[in-house]
Amino acid sequence: MLSNRKYYIDWIRVIAIGLLLIYHVAIGFQPWGRLIGFITNAQSWESLWIPMTMLNVWRIPLLFFVSGMGVYFAMQRRNWKQLITERVQRILLPFVFGYFCIVPIYLFMFQSNNGMKVDYYPNPGHLWFLANIFIYVVVLSPLFFFLKKNESGLFVLGMRKILSTPLAWVIVVFAFTAEALIVDPHPYELYALTAHGFVLGMMAFFFGFSFMLSGDDFWKMLAKWKWGFVSVAVGLFLVRWIIFHLQVPVYLLVAESESWIFSVLALGYSYLNRPSKVLDYLSEAAYPVYILHMIFLYTGASLVFPISIDVRLKFILVLLFTFAGCFVTYDFVVRRVRLLRFLFGLRKR
Repeated sequence: MLSNRKYYIDWIRVIAIGLLLIYHVAIGFQPWGRLIGFITNAQSWESLWIPMTMLNVWRIPLLFFVSGMGVYFAMQRRNWKQLITERVQRILLPFVFGYFCIVPIYLFMFQSNNGMKVDYYPNPGHLWFLANIFIYVVVLSPLFFFLKKNESGLFVLGMRKILSTPLAWVIVVFAFTAEALIVDPHPYELYALTAHGFVLGMMAFFFGFSFMLSGDDFWKMLAKWKWGFVSVAVGLFLVRWIIFHLQVPVYLLVAESESWIFSVLALGYSYLNRPSKVLDYLSEAAYPVYILHMIFLYTGASLVFPISIDVRLKFILVLLFTFAGCFVTYDFVVRRVRLLRFLFGLRKR
């Protein structure tokens, strides 16, 4: 029996979370990292900002797109009440657990490392993303179920027709440009705990669901035009970096962001739609690793940054420590303890 599982979505999700971890490690080597609550190295590695700024315009929006896609699959075998119940267990509970038990740990580490008074104050930290996702599910699920129920209606059929052409990219760019002009974020890449991040995330969540609702024609269009999207993304980044010195008009920034996202989706669909034991493992591990990673990142930074070695070697050591700490904790503790599986949003074995 053939599986209808979209393995490329799982791979894209795993890759996106992996890039998030790498980006967070890199923040520790930027002079502004301390301003947003990261432990930073005394010596900066400022050239690292070039790949970071390329990633920064699409890494978080991509996760919102993928989250919307995930809700589409969750709805296939659940009604509205079952969907909300499942999302409470998978998203809201880990958020609450992390809010009180994960985030305070690395906030204490930051305070201690910087000679500040060690004190507790409520903060969602990096888990703000989960709170946003849960709100989107609650707010948008009535619309999603309506669209799913009326898949043969004129609106859905029209949407499928439009999204099966490159006009889909134009519509998405137009929508996100309008959001940026109305909300006027400064900078555009600041998503955490901002109105811009909330609205942008909800739009990406909706479009992610819509892409899946559109069926195979959308994905075949992406595969057909994949190198076009990649060329536009690379070209716009080079224009932003070389000509505008990273200070481009917002419409160019949005166009670049969506081009990267369409490129990743297209390449994932074209080359990653296959099962593997590695994917099975990483797909389950990604969520706990995301929740845990800031603790190990801050621990690694505290241990490595005082050492007098090359800044690039420090980056590699902190990166390895973060990944190793997360996966060892997940593999030997989280996935094996029933209570922790529950608190980290993992399904029952």
